[in-house]
Amino acid sequence: MTEQLNKTEQCDASAVFREIDILIRARYPILYLLTYEESRVEKFILDLANSHSKKLFVWTATQGLVQRSGYGNVVANDGAESRLNDPIELLKEIRKEKSPALFLLKDFHPFLDDPHVVRLVRDTASALKNSFKTIAIVSPRLNLPPELEKEVTLIDIPLPSTNELLFLLQSVCATLQKKDPKLVQLTSADIQIMVKAAQGLTLSEAENVFAKAVVRDAVLDQRDIDLVLREKEQIIRKSGILEFFPSQSKMQDVGGLDRLKEWLKIRGKAFTSEAAKFGLPIPKGVLLLGVPGCGKSLTAKAIANYWRMPLLRMDLGRIFSGLVGSSEENMRKAIKVAESIAPAILWIDEIEKGLSGNSNGNSDSGTAARVFGTLLTWMQEKEANVFVVATANSISSLPPELLRRGRFDEIFFTDLPSPTGRKEILSIHLIKRGRRPEKFDLDQLLGVTEEFSGAELEHCIMEALFLSFHERRDLKTEDLLRVAKDTIPLSKVYAEELKKLRAWAITRARFAESQPTQAGNQVTHLEVKGISKKGIAS
Repeated sequence: MTEQLNKTEQCDASAVFREIDILIRARYPILYLLTYEESRVEKFILDLANSHSKKLFVWTATQGLVQRSGYGNVVANDGAESRLNDPIELLKEIRKEKSPALFLLKDFHPFLDDPHVVRLVRDTASALKNSFKTIAIVSPRLNLPPELEKEVTLIDIPLPSTNELLFLLQSVCATLQKKDPKLVQLTSADIQIMVKAAQGLTLSEAENVFAKAVVRDAVLDQRDIDLVLREKEQIIRKSGILEFFPSQSKMQDVGGLDRLKEWLKIRGKAFTSEAAKFGLPIPKGVLLLGVPGCGKSLTAKAIANYWRMPLLRMDLGRIFSGLVGSSEENMRKAIKVAESIAPAILWIDEIEKGLSGNSNGNSDSGTAARVFGTLLTWMQEKEANVFVVATANSISSLPPELLRRGRFDEIFFTDLPSPTGRKEILSIHLIKRGRRPEKFDLDQLLGVTEEFSGAELEHCIMEALFLSFHERRDLKTEDLLRVAKDTIPLSKVYAEELKKLRAWAITRARFAESQPTQAGNQVTHLEVKGISKKGIAS
């Protein structure tokens, strides 16, 4: 089994690593490898050196140039090479080397700001073209001056694939089982889920979190899947742009929205390997548009818990900053971070506010338009397993490019809850506060909460609890009725905008609940007639 997984690992890693092998054999002089995983790259470069009968030299700013005979093994020498800490002396030594060799430079990228080093790199690149020597600069960030763009080949090393992580987990399990078979209590399904949870981690990070899982409770089992997911929070926090949400919300906490729930249940199965073999594409995302306080944000949180994926919140306010060009770079960075920990849910809350300036490029020198274009292109072309959940309260600021098919799998309209939905929401919040719903006359309460949003129903329960606590008695139906009668719902203040939303949604979106409110039906029929007579547009 181990041998078979090893072959699979090599097959998955070969997409990029085979390209490096080809470039070395084609005598490309300088490669720039973008990655945090120095150890992973060094092992591969060592294998290449051995397979091509070349020497391998590794350079760091602290140890200088050292020849490797194996991973971590240093070839004995007189110490002359190890003193080459200066980058200029290093490049001169590389040109002097007569034997076929590979040079892995680990801390070289900061020196590319020095014009003398840049000039010598260009001269060295020219000298190496007719030799059997190749320089590989490995760095976590790109620092390439324009003078070297034509001399250096840039290669982005991807994070470990599913099969590489599977191979690592199988190796960890095999080691643990040799010590004690009871240390591993994972089924085949658990292993697949844990590997999926570990995607986005480096091999070193994955190995550390697997070890942490064992040390924590002396066993590797299904409970450790959540620990692996929490490890991804560190990656998000370091980015400074995206926010990690450890969602505790469950789909059972969402009242009503039965059609949306059913759609999510069907879409959730499309993330499996069986779905890919069946020919299903990776789901792109969903846009939740509708009345404020009707469960859009709660649903976004619940999806992550339901599908057992990390939830990332993109605050578009953080994307935009005062430095010219930094907003576009922030968006690209946010996208890269989201893709690095895929599969994941990317939640863009109130997207219309963040993109409200994209149609007027003159107000911000076109920054919003460029950022918006970057986001749109990624949503259309993305291959990473990142499911986008965008919420919006208004359609007036949403550009038509965002709404066309291909960016989202579906657009759902979350209207005010139906009587059935309101009863379900009231029950959910009563249970959360330690009350039994059957002890309350919810049918009577439905009569005075018509056109209430979910947030307003929760508000009624909270206010009634304050009232009953103040009077030193338990909550009663009368308390809920009293608060509800004193509450003016947003649907009355928001009436005109709500009519426009419903009129827009009836021909452009799917209703998230199968039972629209009675008032909602009346308004919708009026709007349909209005559209046919007056040509009302969004």
